[in-house]
Amino acid sequence: QVQLVESGGGLVQAGGSLRLSCAASGSIFSINDMGWYRQAPGKQRELVAVITSGGRTNYAGSVKGRFTISRDNAKNTVYLQMNRLKPEDTAVYHCNADIGKWILADLKYLEVWGQGTLVTVSS
Repeated sequence: QVQLVESGGGLVQAGGSLRLSCAASGSIFSINDMGWYRQAPGKQRELVAVITSGGRTNYAGSVKGRFTISRDNAKNTVYLQMNRLKPEDTAVYHCNADIGKWILADLKYLEVWGQGTLVTVSS
């Protein structure tokens, strides 16, 4: 079984910083894209940032210049450094990864989600 476990959420004042981590575990052969999504109360889940296995990144316009996504392929871990946080960044942040694993004799890529970690930014 493959799973993603996030950590690092919490309560912070506007202008502050937080660093989220997400570690993949289980029978993993390889990981393609890893990303962070967020869902605020009453809103749809939205992409925050994504990083390829080669390190290419893409960000939502609302976080560009404030958030940085990175990954450690040796640890199967993705990070999200969030600076200059705003109240509108308040949401549950979910990690997502495209993980390859051998199932019998076939290599399958599965989209896996973490359980989410709450980030609350007070004004």
